[in-house]
Amino acid sequence: MRKTTLLIPVLVLVIAGALSSLFIVDEREKALVLQFGRVVAVKEDPGLAFKLPLVQTIVRYDDRILSRDVETLQITPSDDRRLEVDAFARYRIADVEQFRQAVGAGGIRSAESRLDSILRAETREVLGSVSSNEILSSDRATLMLRIRNAAIAEARNLGLEIIDVRLKRTDLPSANLDATFARMEAEREREAADEIARGNEAAQRIRAQADRTQVEIVSDAKRQSEIIRGEADAKRSAIFAAAYGADPEFFNFYRSLQAYRGALQGQNSSMVMSPDSEFFNYLKTTNVGD
Repeated sequence: MRKTTLLIPVLVLVIAGALSSLFIVDEREKALVLQFGRVVAVKEDPGLAFKLPLVQTIVRYDDRILSRDVETLQITPSDDRRLEVDAFARYRIADVEQFRQAVGAGGIRSAESRLDSILRAETREVLGSVSSNEILSSDRATLMLRIRNAAIAEARNLGLEIIDVRLKRTDLPSANLDATFARMEAEREREAADEIARGNEAAQRIRAQADRTQVEIVSDAKRQSEIIRGEADAKRSAIFAAAYGADPEFFNFYRSLQAYRGALQGQNSSMVMSPDSEFFNYLKTTNVGD
């Protein structure tokens, strides 16, 4: 009876010691086995694991991808237009042993504080080297990649792997909005004035070219018309000359008739000249008895 009484506590202690030496590693976490604060084992595979009871302790860390929002930053780009920037990063614990050595017992909270410092510094450096137009444009993937690549090396010293960095919001401070809008409006008005001036200059150039072309066309048309008229006059003169040479008497008679028609027009036409004038040669009649 006495042996049974002594055996029960021993069995209880043995069972308690056996249970305390067992622990389970979840697939979503990594575990470190610490002995007097020193890492003696790393458990990354999920399943059942063992440790020395009372001597060794277990520290667990999340193995999933984590997200960290960076506090709003005021950035001064290369063109001195201040911007308020909100960013966030996705990261994971890549080397759990190095992570423990870097942050100690502070864990995730200490790591995220140091990660914030890294992201703020790299964000200021990258965005401070470009203009605000580049930051505010829709094509910001290159800038976010530069921030990520610059922060990767420093985060690796903490045992962290930065997967992605994103800019959530890039806005002008409210105090600068009115002045910025006024400046943007002035710039647009100046650009509009420049465009109008260039348009007027082009219009004047086109109008002058059109006027010169018109003058050239009209001049060429007049020259051709004079040539045609001169050729026609030459042909007419040649025809008259040929007709005169064929029958000079008839030609003189025909020209006299044209002269009479031109001179004797209207009902009150009158002419004063000598009756013996050659103008009346074809109006004279000869008496039959004479």
